Amino acid sequence: MGEAHAGRLLDHVHLRVADLDASRRFYEGALAPLGIPVRAGEHSFAADELYVSADGPLTQGLHFAFQAADRETVQRFYDAALAAGGRDNGAPGEREYHPGYYAAYVLDPDGTNVEAVYHGLFERSAPSVVFTWED
Repeated sequence: MGEAHAGRLLDHVHLRVADLDASRRFYEGALAPLGIPVRAGEHSFAADELYVSADGPLTQGLHFAFQAADRETVQRFYDAALAAGGRDNGAPGEREYHPGYYAAYVLDPDGTNVEAVYHGLFERSAPSVVFTWED
C-alpha cells in the first residue's frame, strides 16, 4: 500500500478576484458541504489556507483542490458550487490518478478551477495542523 503526505508544502494560497462579493458567495456556498467556514476580513476573506482579495491583477490559470470526507460530500460540493454561481468543469466521478480518486471540478466566478476530491478509504494521521502561539 502506498503512502502520501499532504499539508506540508503550502502555508496559504492567495487568490485575487474581480468581484469580492461574488467570490465570497461562491466560496461560502461551495465550501459549506465540506465543513470549511469562510472568515470575512475588511477587504478580503479566508477559508483555511485560502486567502481571497480583490487588490491586484486577477489570478489566472490556477487549479486547487479541497479534500472531501466521502463521495457524497464531493457531490454536495459540486451541487452547492453550481448553485452559488460556479460553472461545471467536470462532474463528480472516478478519475484515473489513483484507485479510489473521486472528484468534481467547478470554475469559480473568475475561472479558477476548484476541485473537491475524496481519495478513497485511507487513514488520516491527524484531522488538521494546529498552530498555537505563545504570548
